Amino acid sequence: MKRYRVLGLVVALQCCAMGFAESAEGSELSELSEFSEDSEFSELSLPAPKIDVKFWQNRTNLKLKPYRFWDDMNFAGLPLFVAGLAIKSEKDAFRQNYDDLLHTNTRLIPHFHTSIDNYLQYFGPAMTVALKIGGVEGRSSWPRLLATTAIGYGTMAVLVNSIKYTAKERRPDNSSYNSWPSGHTATSFVGATILHKEYGLTRSPWYSVLGYSVATATGVMRVLNNRHWVSDVLSGAGIGILSTELAYALTDVMFKEKGLLRNDKERTDHSPSFFALSVGLGLGRQSLNFTPDDVVDKSILGRDFNIGNIGVDFQTATTIDVEGAYFLNKYVGVGGRLRVRGLRARQWSDLSSYIEADIQKLERNVGDYYMKEHPLMTEPELTAKVQRMRSEVSSFATTRDIEVVSNHLTEFAASAGAYLNLPLGRDFALGSKLLVGRSVVQELAISAHFAGEVKKVDYNMQLDNGKVTQLEITNVASTGQTYDLQWDFLTLGGTNQITYGTGVSCSYHYKSNFVWKLFLDYDFTRRSFNLHYDPYQFAGQALPGTEPLHEALGVRQAPLDYRIRRNMHLFTLGGTFAVAF
Repeated sequence: MKRYRVLGLVVALQCCAMGFAESAEGSELSELSEFSEDSEFSELSLPAPKIDVKFWQNRTNLKLKPYRFWDDMNFAGLPLFVAGLAIKSEKDAFRQNYDDLLHTNTRLIPHFHTSIDNYLQYFGPAMTVALKIGGVEGRSSWPRLLATTAIGYGTMAVLVNSIKYTAKERRPDNSSYNSWPSGHTATSFVGATILHKEYGLTRSPWYSVLGYSVATATGVMRVLNNRHWVSDVLSGAGIGILSTELAYALTDVMFKEKGLLRNDKERTDHSPSFFALSVGLGLGRQSLNFTPDDVVDKSILGRDFNIGNIGVDFQTATTIDVEGAYFLNKYVGVGGRLRVRGLRARQWSDLSSYIEADIQKLERNVGDYYMKEHPLMTEPELTAKVQRMRSEVSSFATTRDIEVVSNHLTEFAASAGAYLNLPLGRDFALGSKLLVGRSVVQELAISAHFAGEVKKVDYNMQLDNGKVTQLEITNVASTGQTYDLQWDFLTLGGTNQITYGTGVSCSYHYKSNFVWKLFLDYDFTRRSFNLHYDPYQFAGQALPGTEPLHEALGVRQAPLDYRIRRNMHLFTLGGTFAVAF
């Protein structure tokens, strides 16, 4: 029974391989494998596969052009590695923040966890080996393939581990200091590039699309699992591709034509269909300014609260895309794009200084209002009394921790639509697109942690038509109780909205199925932004019963909520590494 199951699995893989090849090459059943006539599979009208397990046989097909060293060194992984290195300083823009229990919307997918990425990293070599055992002839014989695989994975392991334990980058889940670059992603891209070289270039580019799609999914899962920053994944992908390119280049020198079974397919014209990874930078300055007119509760605007402007400026945005399109002809196609854009707030942490200034103002006011109501006290008595009360006020918050949980307004957008292509000769083309989709925004957040002694504040206050005519702070003393409070000090988020996109690109077909692109994209979204400002939540526990006193001093103890609606015009300039198919 086991033998039949194995044979059934082999047949399934064989059919999958033939389906890939037929989609791009037409019917190639006669090339894919040889089959025997007297087979138990004849009842199913399927030929039996010729299983190839001769791992020691270095078979060579005649009249094939041997590869040279530089044929396989196209350095496609270099820009990915550099892109990961470049955005290391922006790594907080793209993360699943599981440490923050207050702000679950700092996570793209709350409570996401899977171990599939531990297995998907081996999809490339597993697929390659399964196709080869199933009799689907690829580029290399078994000895040449095994040598290439050993060199590729060995080179990758040396590069990844030497960088990991030199850079000592902390993982986002704080579990260790070996985050950059991602070993899982590097492993998966080694396997994907082997599948691309063996079958994507020699049979059908759909093998390349499949391999690189699974490798990309592995990298995305590493980020969603909170095990890696996006910078780790990009650099890991670059190392995986570069290591495999070097491995194939070295085996070209070592084996020459020996063990060579197929050459890359010659393409008379370049298909505009593609699967791509892109990195870009935003153009233009983005800012949000919240004024008193934007306060949600309009009833407080006529009162004497100190309500000012809160402005947030953003640095240059960083974008990362996964994009693909299938062209119905050489001019028009359909496709989609997943885009992650990180807008880092300038001096976001400076907003937390507001609370310290107001605490100091409260300490000064205690003394000021006491002195005004006791002019007959001697100066030494007055000074001693004021210092004691100010000391009592200061000790109400012996712990004052303000933490920037997230200083990036990160947008995740999924779009689909029409893609256009205009060939400019054999290797160059201009492109455009018209996309519509949905975007989700993660919030910026500052949290506060205050702890200290609960204080009792004694005061006399007289009002006339809602106006304070007399205020006397008579005493501040400890109650003997303590408090410990953590809360949202300041948050800024946006609503989920429809997004529209277009852009232009210039493509250059480099080698075989590899394409370089330069692009300029424009995205438009009309979005509502909500700012929640709650600097005085501690007062309810630390200084109970003092809300009227705060209002008399022009300080609103309750939180403030602002809302604005803005048109967001976002331009992105970047580069793309793509596989054409």
